[in-house]
Amino acid sequence: MSKPVLILKNEPRENPGLIEFLLKNHSLEYQIVYLENNTIIESIEDFNALIVLGGPESANDTTPKMINELSLIRKAVQSHIPFLGVCLGLQALVKAMGGSVVKCPLQETGFRDPDNNFYKVRLTENGRKDRLFDQLPDDLTVFQLHGETVQLTPQMSLLATGDFCKNQIVKIGDNAYGIQSHFELTDELLESWMTEDADLKKLSTEQLRSDFDIVRQDYQKTGLQLFHNFLTIAGLINTNS
Repeated sequence: MSKPVLILKNEPRENPGLIEFLLKNHSLEYQIVYLENNTIIESIEDFNALIVLGGPESANDTTPKMINELSLIRKAVQSHIPFLGVCLGLQALVKAMGGSVVKCPLQETGFRDPDNNFYKVRLTENGRKDRLFDQLPDDLTVFQLHGETVQLTPQMSLLATGDFCKNQIVKIGDNAYGIQSHFELTDELLESWMTEDADLKKLSTEQLRSDFDIVRQDYQKTGLQLFHNFLTIAGLINTNS
C-alpha cells in the first residue's frame, strides 16, 4: 500500500483547492490535518510528501503549534521527503531550515499591486532550469495574501522574484519548495477568503471577482501545471500522466 500525501492546514478556511483536485484526478491517497496545539503526527516518514498551506500566523510565533510545525518541516526536509509550502508554508520552511521571516516592505494583497497592475513573479536563472516550472512561462501572474516575507541562507535557492517582496519562490535541497503566492486558488476559496480575511475585506469584492474572471483560465492552468510538476518531482505521478 502506497503512503499518502500529508496536507497540513493552519487555518480552517485555507483549503488545498487545485492541489486537492489534482490529487483526486490522479487517484493519489492524501490526508488533510488541521494543525492545532495538540496535534500529533506520529512519524513524518509515514507519508510520501508534505504540503503545508497558508494561515494568519507568523512562523516567528513561539506557540506549541508553530514549534511543532517547524519541527515536522525540518524532519521532512532532512529525510528528503518532498515538500511544498504555500504562503505561511513557505515562511515556515525557510524558518525551519535556518532562514528568517521579516515584515514585507509592502503588504501584498489580492491580484493588483499599488500601481494597479497584476502582481507578477519572474523566474530567476535557477528557476528557469528547475523542473517545477516545466512548460511554464518566465513571468507568472499571482494572487497574494501576506504581510511577511523571507530572508534566505546561502544554501537556499531563489527560483522566482517579485517587485515588492523579492523572495517569492524558494527551493531547499533537491525537493523542498516554498511558494509565497496562492496558485491553489479556486472560486470557492476566493469567496471564502473575501468574507473571512481581514485584509481582503478592505478590497472591493466586485474588483476581486472581476480580476479573477480576467485571469482565471491562465491562472488555473498555471496552478495545475505547477502542482503537476511538483508531484512529478516527488515521484508520485509520471511526467506524461
